[in-house]
Amino acid sequence: MSQRRVAITGLGLISPYGGDLPDFFARLLAGESAVHFLRTDDIPRPLTIPFVSSPNFDVDGVLGRPLASTMDRFAQLGTAAAFAAWADAGLTRGQPAENRENWGVAWGTALGGTLAYEKGYRELWQKGRERVSPLSVILGMNNAANAHISIQLGLGGVSMSHTVACASSAIAIGEAFRRVRSGEAPVMLTGGSDAPQAYGVARAWEALRVMATGDETTSPQACRPFSADRNGLVLGEGGAALVLEDWDHALARGATILAEMVGYGTSCDHSHLVRPEATGQERALNAALADGGLCIADVDYVNAHGTATAEGDPVEVAALKLVFGEQAGRLAVSATKSMHGHLLGAAGAIEAIVTVMALREQSIPPTAHLQEIEPACLGVDHVTSARRDVPVRAALSNSFAFGGSNAVLAFRAVAR
Repeated sequence: MSQRRVAITGLGLISPYGGDLPDFFARLLAGESAVHFLRTDDIPRPLTIPFVSSPNFDVDGVLGRPLASTMDRFAQLGTAAAFAAWADAGLTRGQPAENRENWGVAWGTALGGTLAYEKGYRELWQKGRERVSPLSVILGMNNAANAHISIQLGLGGVSMSHTVACASSAIAIGEAFRRVRSGEAPVMLTGGSDAPQAYGVARAWEALRVMATGDETTSPQACRPFSADRNGLVLGEGGAALVLEDWDHALARGATILAEMVGYGTSCDHSHLVRPEATGQERALNAALADGGLCIADVDYVNAHGTATAEGDPVEVAALKLVFGEQAGRLAVSATKSMHGHLLGAAGAIEAIVTVMALREQSIPPTAHLQEIEPACLGVDHVTSARRDVPVRAALSNSFAFGGSNAVLAFRAVAR
């Protein structure tokens, strides 16, 4: 069976800045941080952390109260992002003009409906109630987002969720890509969503000692990937979605093609649950290049996983140097988690969108707050301080997860 070309025809997200996709990307290009200081009154100890939220997300306005009430926060964010990507692709949510029985959804989430379960614990243990909501199971199940999306858009093909920690949505996108390229599905809606502000989740990450610190004044600069003074990651909530489409199908209906997805590579470090390994990441990078028919000279930009952890950042740079060799020094690299935070299961999706936009606009966003580069992170061309308007022919988006699961997505620019 011949392989099909895969077009990206729609992008959608719930922006932490409160605006639309062009506004989101413009703020990234400007180096503007969405990180703020989150303070709660939780018992037994208030939660006070730098965080990225979506405070202007009008869930009832976007989804309608009846539908929104059947969803946990992660599914609300994901379904709203999916609706936005669907509209961006010029597709309708009403009665379709063609049969969608083999159109599908592949979704990523690391946490699923954790907030629903935490609410149940509070009801039982703090408030002394004997029952939880009868909706708790459907609110909390990890496949809730893709199920709602399939139902709302009338998609009768595969509807699957992937939970692979921080690589969840990157792997979902990659698996959706494979289905379109093989001809199994002409259209796949893919992406990811997570809402990690559950008290227990935040406390768990805090206990791992990898979260950045900050207060009301310093929180906007809390996430500093590759920086000599970095002190950890910043969690964030969000949803991001892409429409992947058979190239000929997209052309036939007159869709605007934003970029082409050309490759997908995966690997497992198979060495440690939380300590990354450069050779494992190297295998995923090489696999994505080979899958996409790209040589290292073709790649002009890498959106790095770049979490601002002490161990993760140098390992990622080491992997890039292993793959790109002498050309690593000219490779533009930036970590946009410095501005939109780490969305866990949705990280790969929002960063895939950033990468596609960089190709679309021929402009690379910077790693914000990066002034003094950690010596162990030298060797690539870090984009610092300001946007870089340069030709971008092909680009990679890296997602490297706890458990040693690595995923790399490869994209190519198309003529406008």
